[in-house]
Amino acid sequence: MEKKNSNKIKTSAWDKVFVVCNTLFMIAFVVITLYPVLNTLAISFNDGTDALRGGIYLWPRKWTLKNYITVLEKQNLITGAYITVARTVVGTLLALAANAILAFIVSRKDFLFKQELSLFWVITMYVNGGMIPTFLLYKSLGLTNSFWVYVIPGMFSAFNMLVIRTYMTGIPDSLEESAQLDGAGYTTIFIKIISPLCKPVYATVALFVAVGQWNSWFDAMLYNRMSSNLTTLQYELMKLLSSVSNQGTSAEAMKNAAGTVTPTSVRAAATILTMLPIICLYPFLQRYFVTGLTIGGVKE
Repeated sequence: MEKKNSNKIKTSAWDKVFVVCNTLFMIAFVVITLYPVLNTLAISFNDGTDALRGGIYLWPRKWTLKNYITVLEKQNLITGAYITVARTVVGTLLALAANAILAFIVSRKDFLFKQELSLFWVITMYVNGGMIPTFLLYKSLGLTNSFWVYVIPGMFSAFNMLVIRTYMTGIPDSLEESAQLDGAGYTTIFIKIISPLCKPVYATVALFVAVGQWNSWFDAMLYNRMSSNLTTLQYELMKLLSSVSNQGTSAEAMKNAAGTVTPTSVRAAATILTMLPIICLYPFLQRYFVTGLTIGGVKE
């Protein structure tokens, strides 16, 4: 009995040590993860010339809103924000629908050549036609100088489709078979049975697509550079950062640019404005990031 009690005491002591070490590690991990964001936020609210002295960590030393005013006063910024929001919403919905439908088709057992097609799609993840052939293709299709160049090329993604297909193959076949016995077709099965069970993977893919659409600026520069009414928020911020950086960091240049802003402070403000919508969106999708939704639903 005494030996057993001593073993329990040792196990309990090691458990406490593990909990303490694990807690310290997680706290350090959170600090390391959040510090760059909080430091950028502090610099964005700090006076630009004062920020050049350094020593700003988590709290601004000299408060100012001129960095954000400089960013928000950029020409075509409001138009770019509208286009970015529109492409993010429309592009995410269409991409999610297209990838989900294709993944459902490929995940069916009676679908022919699904392995060959999957291999072909995997190859397209690593090999493409190049920038110039892609530009010529989009131009011949009438996608250049058009809003749809932001949406149509990104509707299908081999990676996203394979992720959804892998999740769908994990859903028990008994659910589909029972629905077919009740007279349900593939459309009904996809909408009323498969899709509700795929909310976690749908939310994950939707977040991937939304972040990609929100952060994209290269396609605006490449395909809609001459159309100011089709510019995007990221492209306008990129041009702003380039113009501020080219002005240098001398006192005269900063005075002519915006009084007390510097490339570093403007870059920090632009970074915060860029990441803010995604940060606000993530908590609403986080609860869907759960695996094994159907575990225990059907016993075979």
